[in-house]
Parts: sequence; C-alpha cells; structure tokens
Amino acid sequence: MFAGSPANADGPSANAIASAHPLATQAGLEILEQGGNAFDAAVAVTAALAVVEPTGSGLGGGGFWLLHRESDQKKIMIDGREMAPGFAHKRMYLDENDNVIDRASLDGPLAGGIPGIPAGIVYLAMNYGRLPLQSSLQPAINYAEQGFSVSPGLHRQIESSKESFKRYPSSASIFLLPGDVPLAGSILVQSDLASTLRSIANSGFAGFYQGEMASKIVQGVTANGGIWTLEDLNNYVVLERRPFEITYKDIKVTSASPPSSGGIVMGQILKMLEHFDLESMDHVSRAHHIIEAARRAYRDRGVFLGDPDFAEIPEQRLLDEDYIEGLALTIDPLNATPSDKFGELPEPRSTGNSTTHFSIIDTEGNRVAGTLSINRSFGSKFVIPGTGILVNNEMDDFAIKPANPNSYGLIGYEANSIDPRKRPLSSMSPTFVESKERIGILGTPGGSRIITMVLLGILDFSSGQLPESWVDLPRFHHQYKPDLVFFENNAFNQEEQQALIARGHELRESRRLYGNMQAIMWDKRTNYVYAASDKRGEGSALVKYSKDEINTDN
Repeated sequence: MFAGSPANADGPSANAIASAHPLATQAGLEILEQGGNAFDAAVAVTAALAVVEPTGSGLGGGGFWLLHRESDQKKIMIDGREMAPGFAHKRMYLDENDNVIDRASLDGPLAGGIPGIPAGIVYLAMNYGRLPLQSSLQPAINYAEQGFSVSPGLHRQIESSKESFKRYPSSASIFLLPGDVPLAGSILVQSDLASTLRSIANSGFAGFYQGEMASKIVQGVTANGGIWTLEDLNNYVVLERRPFEITYKDIKVTSASPPSSGGIVMGQILKMLEHFDLESMDHVSRAHHIIEAARRAYRDRGVFLGDPDFAEIPEQRLLDEDYIEGLALTIDPLNATPSDKFGELPEPRSTGNSTTHFSIIDTEGNRVAGTLSINRSFGSKFVIPGTGILVNNEMDDFAIKPANPNSYGLIGYEANSIDPRKRPLSSMSPTFVESKERIGILGTPGGSRIITMVLLGILDFSSGQLPESWVDLPRFHHQYKPDLVFFENNAFNQEEQQALIARGHELRESRRLYGNMQAIMWDKRTNYVYAASDKRGEGSALVKYSKDEINTDN
C-alpha cells in the first residue's frame, strides 16, 4: 500500500508509479528501466490498464493526462476526451414526447463517443516520450496475447455485468467464456485486443483511426445500432490545453481544465475555504464547511461548465475574489443551506464508481497524473467484433435534457448539451499539488465524487500528511443535487452524524467504499519519494531506486 525511498542528493531519488493494477504498475517500471521517461511509462500504463482493468478504461474510451516536464518546467494537459459523433444531435436520446429514453445513453454502441485514448497514447509517445511506441506498448500486447489472471474484483464486476454481455456475442466471447463468468485466478486472453494494440504500435494514429482498422470499427459499430463514421475517426484530434492553476494558502494546485470540471470546481471550493480556519475546527464543523462550499461549487458546475470549444466558460467570473467571497459569506457556520434555495432540480438516477487513475514520477522530475475512463463499468458493454475494443458510454455525460441528471446524478444545461464533435463535461481531476518543500501527484475514479475525493487529498497534503493518509481518508461528498451528504461508514461516528443532522444535513451512508486513489509525493527536503495505492482497490504503488524496489501491492 505504501512505499518510501531513501534520501539521495540529486533530484527525486527514485522512480515511482501508483496505478489501479499491479501489472500496469509493473509495465510502467519496465519501460523506465529500458530508458524511457515518465511519459513513456504513462503510455505503457495507459495501454496496460486497457487490457487488465477493462472495467475502468480502454482503447474505446478517453482521458486526461496532466504532464510536468522538468527540463523546461512545462505543465500541460493532454485532452484525449471522447467526441460526439458527427451525426449526434440534442434529441438523440429523447422520445417523441421529449422524455429521456431509458438507458439509451448507457447501453450499446449508440452510447459511445469517438475514443481518444489511442490518439492520446500516440501523441504522448511522439511529443514527450523518448522510446519507440512499439516498446512502450509491448507489455500491454503481452498481457492481451498471453492473458492475465482474473482478480477477485474483476470476477465480481463481470458477474454483475454478465446479463449485459449476453446481449452482445462479441462481448460474451471474451468475458463469459465458456459461457459463464471466469473464476478468480483463471486466465483471460484477449487476442483481438492484442492485434489492435499491435496495429497502433506499428502505424500510430493510422493504426486505429484510418485504414483497415477504422473500417472494421465503423462496420462493427453501425451494424449494432451506432452512428460512428470513418470521417469521425479520421477527424479525431488530441488537444493540448492549459491546465487549471490556483493557490490555496501556500500551495499551488494544478488540475484539469474544461472539458473537465475538476479544476474549476475544486478551485471554487478551495478559495471559499480560505475564508475559514479549517485547522482550528472540530471534525463536524470542518466537514460542514467543506460540504457547504461543495454545494455551491457543484451548482455552478451544472449551470456554466462544458466543452470550451463550444461554450463560453466564465472562468474569471466563477473564480473572481468578490464572487467567491460572496459565496463564502452565504455559508452559515451552524446551519446547512438547502439546495432548493438555489433553484429546483430533479432527483438523480443511480450513482457509480468506474474510471481509473495512475500517478508517475521519474528520477528526472518529470511527472504524470492520468485519469482515464469509459464511463460506467465496462462502458456500454459492447465489444466491437474482431477488435477487442469495449465502447464507452460517455455520451451520458452530456446534458441529455436540460436539468435532467445523468447516471451520476449530475445535472447540466446548454453549455453541456449534445453537439457533433463536442466533448462531454467530465469530473476527471488528475492533479499536482506543490509547496516549497513537497510535490504531490494524485487522482481517483469515482464519477461525480472524484472532485471531492481529490479535494480531501489536497487538504490532507496541506496538513502535512503523506500519500498513505490521502488515499486512506474516510470520504464524504455533496454535489448540490440531490441534497444529501454521502459518506463512507467510517467518515462520521454516531455522535458526529447526529451533530450534522442537527445542522440540517440529510445523510446517506454509502453501501460500499468508493474511489481508488493512486498517489505519489516527493519530499524535496529529505529527497524521499512516497507512493500509495488505495486499499479500496486492487492496485499497487512501487518506488524503485538503484537495483531495489519497495512493492506495496494490495
């Protein structure tokens, strides 16, 4: 779970990787040992997760890679978010009476946006890595071709999705051989996925988005009700975006910018919290103020945020000092503010916990925080025949209908409505935190709860804690609507729960633990490097220096 490296006089004393699967972490370290940098390792980890953690990401999904290049101090966000197909339109998931068609934006290839992960890994390798793409993708190809051991967690996820897989022979042939759920410890082989990865390794962008592979993808999608075209694939573009940056006290926070809501929402919450002395508060008062700040920021998320290439995002206004101070002044220290006071919105559907995250630092000081997704577990559940590619269901992240909650309970308006080639708003929040003495790298899956999980990690960093503490923190969350405080069963004891209820909060205990944070910290004072992988998942954090390594597998 946790690792630390010994002090050394120069730069980070170790390479470190934390990811949601031990094989993905190992793949990244293998590439670093071959002379690659953190960006090459990010390619390897991304591809490996597409094979060994199909519940959270894959070649049919998208993501954001937050980069820091030490040589010139460049920070950039690589936007590999999915794009709506060219035939997408605002009414595509509504019936003739303007009602949302149940699960139309969740199940099958019609729910999928044009994938960005393949283009993203090619872009990373070509523009920031130093090894050939073939080298960085080889570990993932091996895992797909030779197979890997099904973990207990993957077994449970396949079990819960088996009825959906049965609807698609191409999916069932991979995940239900020989017709039932593979047992934990059995070997899962994905030969078609290995061929797709090899096509990308040999031909780069063209190996997925053009030629024979693109034709196979489009044919498989359209034959099963999807609307992708060859033009959609050929026109996909990776974008470099300026990361969101803000200071909280003496800490610099760098996170994802739109089309992620993570940076702006976290920035609003942190700037509101600067108006209060959290460190002097008891646990209940501290939680109350965090909840109230989150309530206000998530409200602005739903109204104002979307794809910046299609909607004007009023970032300066949302983070204006006077506006933030005004929001902070509306926080009653003893009473919850009902969300209805800010406007009526409908109740949500279900919530979920998918996506994946990894963190990397190399001995040169380069670092990557990567958050990737296919949205819900196994995305749309549809595998494109002959490719091994699970199609995402990220179209559900658009505002299907104004003020209608998506599957994570998040609402949206025109800024996040469906348009051709538009990127849906996301909560993915890969993040760097920096003080004069320490540098942190963190992120997590968790749908709408990603932002508050990362926020709690930042506050813990601010308090001087190590990554082991950030990932182990009991979690709580508020997102404006529904007007509920969701919390893990160890976040508040009975007395604290009663105190929050007395302040007007309605509590809902989560039925299970949520999130799967992967975190790294470099302490520049001692030159120690620490890494931690969330106990809630099955990942591993490895710190490697010299010829030794500290393994922190779950």
